[in-house]
Amino acid sequence: MLPVCDPRTTSNTLGPMRVSIGDVKLFVDVDGAGLVVDGPAMREQPTLVMLHGGPGIDHTLFKQPLFAPLTRVAQVVYYDHRGNGRSDRGHPSDWNLDRWADDVVALCDALGIERPIVFGSSFGGFVALNYALRHPQHPGKLILSSTAAHIDFERSASMVEQLGGLEARHVFEAFWAGPTEETYAEYRRVCLPLYTQRPQPPELSARMTRNLDVMAHFPRSGEMQFDYRDRLDPVRCPVLVMAGGLDPIVTIADARELAAALPPSTTCLVEFPTAGHMLAFEDPEAVVPLMIDFIAS
Repeated sequence: MLPVCDPRTTSNTLGPMRVSIGDVKLFVDVDGAGLVVDGPAMREQPTLVMLHGGPGIDHTLFKQPLFAPLTRVAQVVYYDHRGNGRSDRGHPSDWNLDRWADDVVALCDALGIERPIVFGSSFGGFVALNYALRHPQHPGKLILSSTAAHIDFERSASMVEQLGGLEARHVFEAFWAGPTEETYAEYRRVCLPLYTQRPQPPELSARMTRNLDVMAHFPRSGEMQFDYRDRLDPVRCPVLVMAGGLDPIVTIADARELAAALPPSTTCLVEFPTAGHMLAFEDPEAVVPLMIDFIAS
């Protein structure tokens, strides 16, 4: 649990911080109180650690009013992965899923967080899964949104083509084969609108801080070849898997495969048939209450 409030303010929200985890400093932001009044006592709330997608972007998509109700049941910690957003870049040799997974533990140690609830969206879910594999006693719960235990590019390319046509498939394949400023510009124009079934305000993307070097390094380094499908049995904490039926990047088949690989007694898969990749933006009336119930249960 972090401090109840920043001494510079009377609110229960800490300002942005740069937190050292040894070799780099991570950009961290916090919403909500760690201690809340509960009759004659003060009750400690769980900590929700939010792992953003990408790689190569930042956590700002989480800083939307629709996520504000989460602070009723948890203190919410946002941060940018090393090499991403406003965090230190570090060395490219550390831009890998093992290091990013270990950074979750290092950040929790630095902030005094125990048994966190870890939310991983898209790429953040890849990190969250690897974190739970490498540190199975550490998480209290996992929430995995629009993510997978293995990337199946043929599934994704086929879904992109289904939603956007053959041009979209070619743009998708060209970008992931060689991320550059030029291929990303085309990807952003043609493919990103396919991510969601509810149009999003353009300022959401404009707010993001990007590091294209990390975005390009991820496929070139072989990191995208990870496969956790036969390794997830040690994950014993409760897991909520959320998936969109029209997700072109992490398909519904990927999500079902992930849920099937996790222990059935502790895993719940919830599908949103008409949603795409950004579930909380497309169906906040269902997704956010579901998260709140899972956190509070």
